[in-house]
Amino acid sequence: MDTLTTQTETAATEAVIESTQLPMPLPRIADPREVAPEDARALSKTFFERLRTLDEGTHERQYVRNTLIEMNLSLVQFAARRFRNRTDGTDIEDIIQVGTIGLIKAIDRFDPSLGNEFTTLALPYITGEIKRHFRDTTWAVRVPRRLQELRIELARGKEELHAVLDRAPTVRELAEHMDLTDEEVIEGLVASNGHSSQPLEQETDESSEKAARPLAEVLGHEDPAMELFEDFRTLAPLLEDLAGRDRLILQMRFGQEMTQAQIGERLGISQMQVSRLLTRTLNRLREGMLAD
Repeated sequence: MDTLTTQTETAATEAVIESTQLPMPLPRIADPREVAPEDARALSKTFFERLRTLDEGTHERQYVRNTLIEMNLSLVQFAARRFRNRTDGTDIEDIIQVGTIGLIKAIDRFDPSLGNEFTTLALPYITGEIKRHFRDTTWAVRVPRRLQELRIELARGKEELHAVLDRAPTVRELAEHMDLTDEEVIEGLVASNGHSSQPLEQETDESSEKAARPLAEVLGHEDPAMELFEDFRTLAPLLEDLAGRDRLILQMRFGQEMTQAQIGERLGISQMQVSRLLTRTLNRLREGMLAD
């Protein structure tokens, strides 16, 4: 009986000691960014196991999390290489910063107990964040999300048809290939023009005989006569409604540039009557145009 009691007490004591033992200290890495990718994968497993046991807000958890981020930045650089040849002017450093956000999200969501490799979760998060950045923030003109996604689908469809047809596909061919209407394809193609813009200071590509000039110098200017065109369209039906004599007076005064005295002499009325008729007619036309 005494032997059984002693064994029980010994086992209980060992359990207490085991439960109160502190975890093995983590290695202190001077510069996590200099850790080789293979070493980073092995160390990350240890750091992820420790991260699960630490409480939010503690100094040790902050060290473990920050070390994981810096050790795995090579994953961000690897993913960013796919986007370095984009033509919208985005700097590679900006892409890396965006990708790092995806890396942090992956670290916060990774569960090592599932037995998966961290890279299988991290790379989709990183590339997804970079793609979202290009989709949402790099358009020269803001367009609806539906058209942004349609632009990507159209680009893929054009590549597929070009490989088959050995030429650029038509709108109808794209529509049939992607099960869209012609109008939807045209809308997507027009919207894709908003993805990039050309600075007005950029020089035009002219022939060698002429010096290149900034684009702003060769663009057309707004024609001030366009406003007159709209006024004429509004004025025309109002003139049709005038009495014959009123319309004749306007024609002689503004079309033939006759004086009021000359008009009065031609119509057999005084200059005062011409002035009064002309004022009344002009006021009527002015009120009609303002009403429209």
